[in-house]
Amino acid sequence: MSATPNIPSKDWVSLIIRASGRNPALVILLSVLAAAAGWVALRQVPLDALPDLSDTQVVVTTDWPGSSADLIEDQITFPLQSRFLGAPRIKAVRGESVYGRSFLYIIFNEGTDLYWARTRVGEVLSSARTTLPAKADPKMGPDANGLGWVFQYALTDSSGKQNLGQLR
Repeated sequence: MSATPNIPSKDWVSLIIRASGRNPALVILLSVLAAAAGWVALRQVPLDALPDLSDTQVVVTTDWPGSSADLIEDQITFPLQSRFLGAPRIKAVRGESVYGRSFLYIIFNEGTDLYWARTRVGEVLSSARTTLPAKADPKMGPDANGLGWVFQYALTDSSGKQNLGQLR
């Protein structure tokens, strides 16, 4: 007769608990190895705290001082909006006219590179300038996404002697 109790094969949890109780050094060693592997993985995985879930978007603003919203709509917003509708990979073009200013929001299909999109917008704008009023000058907005990033920075210490609190 053997000293090992008869353990059913379906009761794996009981088996692991008993084996862990008989070998505490092995459990501690495996726990330290798992923690070390987790630390290495944490250091190597790129951190993306706020993923960019928005579509690629380019904003075009046109100032035409002293003009009413209706006049800007007829002379600037609608003509520009019409030109962008034929450009490649465009999902939607939204226009807004206010007193003295026109806004166009050009939204591209998912997966479109932002710099490719800005290049296409620049091409359309360069050909459209001749059809706009003399003092109207359309400009692309800043290179940003729809989430509205304003400023992004990282605190680093190349010497490795300061912690995050000291860097701040």
